[in-house]
Amino acid sequence: MSLMQKLSTILALSASLMAATDAEVISFLKKGIGGNPNISNLQIEINGKKNLPSMSGWQAYFTNIDADVKQGAETRHITQNGIYFVNGNVIAPELINIKTGERYNDTVAPDFSSSFYTKSNLISGEANAANKVAIFSDPLCPFCRRYVPEALAYMAKYPKTFAVYYYHYPLAGLHPAAVTLTKAAIAAEQNGLDNAVLGLYKVDINASERDEQKILNAFNKTFGTKIDKDDIRRSSVIKQFEFDQKVASSMMVAGTPTVFFNGQKDPSKNKYKEIKVK
Repeated sequence: MSLMQKLSTILALSASLMAATDAEVISFLKKGIGGNPNISNLQIEINGKKNLPSMSGWQAYFTNIDADVKQGAETRHITQNGIYFVNGNVIAPELINIKTGERYNDTVAPDFSSSFYTKSNLISGEANAANKVAIFSDPLCPFCRRYVPEALAYMAKYPKTFAVYYYHYPLAGLHPAAVTLTKAAIAAEQNGLDNAVLGLYKVDINASERDEQKILNAFNKTFGTKIDKDDIRRSSVIKQFEFDQKVASSMMVAGTPTVFFNGQKDPSKNKYKEIKVK
């Protein structure tokens, strides 16, 4: 659990907001989170809101929390997105449907911005295809290794039906080797390698490996390339890598694989299978 998630638990599950304005919601959150003496320079913004169609009266508030957090003798700056749920005079950091078991923190997300569908992220299909699919993945995530290659291979057969956009989202804390791998893939594609994404899932490397050269050796062995440390430090590579992370943060992505289908989060990850193809 992240620091800000822990802090969220100190928030009361209700407050006298009475048809609260955005300013009142922000003020309430600042009082709850800012009450911690280890937090300073706290800024909270509301980036968007969405109605919950199956929960009458409830709205999801997508927030950005920016603060300095003191931990021991050190102070570090954190920026974190979060979701809060508001209904009249009630605010909650978590919302679960007791009949279906649906945890809305996991299933609700902002609408996918059209500006995120970039040429550099399009890995298969035509940009004007009938359906747009966005996939956030870590190539060393075990679930991703089972799901992503199959999903990509299937949708690539129908370029007029599926435009597939891929965003590198290595989980550095769990799979540190994935960070170097994804940067190597970006560098290789910028060097002219066609669609390095599928090959990423075949690289044989310990997910906990931190030695960049060992990781690059494994990458180059798989692809027959000569990507080196200078390549993965190129400004164009870093720019693309950081763009993918920015998109993931904006879309509240927390785990992999995360899939958006036609602009909406797809918790099942399998909506593409429901589409009739020719």
